[in-house]
Formats: sequence, C-alpha cells, structure tokens
Amino acid sequence: MLAPLSPDAERELHPIILRGREAADQLGDADVLDRVERRRLMRERQLGQEAESLLLRATCGLVRTRVIERGYRFGNEELEAAGIEGLVNALRRFDPEKSTRFSTYANYWIMKLVNQAVQQQAGLSDGEMRRVLALQKLERSLPNKSLTKREVAQHLGISQLKAAETMQMSRELNSRRYESANVIDVADVRQPSHTSDAPPWVIDELRRLCGDDFDAFWQFTFKTMSMEEIARAHGISRQGMSKRIERCRRAVRQSSEALLLRRWFAQQ
Repeated sequence: MLAPLSPDAERELHPIILRGREAADQLGDADVLDRVERRRLMRERQLGQEAESLLLRATCGLVRTRVIERGYRFGNEELEAAGIEGLVNALRRFDPEKSTRFSTYANYWIMKLVNQAVQQQAGLSDGEMRRVLALQKLERSLPNKSLTKREVAQHLGISQLKAAETMQMSRELNSRRYESANVIDVADVRQPSHTSDAPPWVIDELRRLCGDDFDAFWQFTFKTMSMEEIARAHGISRQGMSKRIERCRRAVRQSSEALLLRRWFAQQ
C-alpha cells in the first residue's frame, strides 16, 4: 500500500497504461512481429503493467477507508477481500482516456462489493440494505442528533413501521460489526467523529495546518459528512471544497509532525 497519488501524478501514468495495453494486444499477433519490434512491445507492456501496479497500490488505501467506514477494523477478511476485488475490477475496466480519476472510478466498485459483502454477512435483502445505508448516511450528516423513527421516516420517505425496522436492522448490523472485530472495547472500533476524541496536540497541529478549513478536513477525513454535504454547509461547490481539503492534506503530509500524525491516523 502506497500513499495516494496527486491528480497530476496519476494523469502521468495514463498514457503509459494505454501504451502498455496496446502493446499487449499487438503481442498477440506474434507471427507478424520481428524480433526488434517484439522487444519494444514487451518493454511497453512491462512499463504499462508497472504503472497499473503503482496505481493499484496507491489507491489501496481506499479499501481500508471503506472497510473502516462500514464500522469494521481493516483486517475483516471477507470485507477486505471484497474491497480488493472491487479495486482490481476497477483497474480492469478503467479507461484513462475518459479523463476520470482512477480513485473516483475505483471508489464506486470498492463500495459496491464491500456493501454486498456486508449485506451477505448480515443476511439483508437489497431493499433492506439500501434503507440501512440511507439511514447511516443520514446519521453521519446529523452526528449530534438522536433521530426518532418519525424523523427517519420523513427523511427516507418510508412509513414509520419501515423506519423502526430499518433502525433495528442498523443496530443489529452495528452489533455484528463489533463482534466480528473481536475486541474488548467496542468504542475502540469507532472512528473519532468529534474533536474531543482526539489528543489536544493533534487538534492544535491540524488547526495550525488547515486554518479555517479545519472543520471541513476533519469531517471529510472521518466521514461524518459527505463531500457534497460539507460543500453545501460552506456554501461552495463540491470541486472548490475538494481543492481546499486537498490543500489541507498536502499541508499535513509536509508538516514537521507528519510522521506522528500519520501514526495517530493509522491507529484510528
């Protein structure tokens, strides 16, 4: 697993990947190739495979994030395997010519297969899983509010009976998560959604590095709100908020305390 690539670094890999794939296709017609051309194509194919491997390893952190986001420690073998399968599927299907970031494209496949694995573990139907995910998203957007079944019904557009069932399924799913983590302290598997859960030195350093964007960086990092919700709360576009958070991430990576911060984040 490598650190995420910047958009520019990722774009530099795209033409190498394309040339490698084209070379692999041409090598299938081995009978019509002379020795020099074959060696050239083999080099192109190898460079393309190395670029794909780099892209894969630099995006592997998304699997960890999505597994933890579902409430599990990274190491739940079924979910980890599902996330990796989604990442590999994304790489096979990814078309660099469409100018989409691989991490954005891969996120869809990782989430899809991780959610399918969660659904299978919990024994939920497709409709039940969709309602549980909608409820979890609602709860992340309102972290300090205890929702009633009436409020859940209104937000999700379902009956109060369905809302009560969905809330119960979500509670049971949470219970299964903590049991599967095999830890003594249940709170230990939760990501710190509030700054009070973090050591003062972490908060002070992140506030210094992020300035006015500290809250947005914190909410995005610990998934208490989606990018769209954070942008809406700050009255700017999703792209604008994404740029702000990326600036914060660069500042954290370049900080004199980067090693200590990285260790603390890795423990969450």
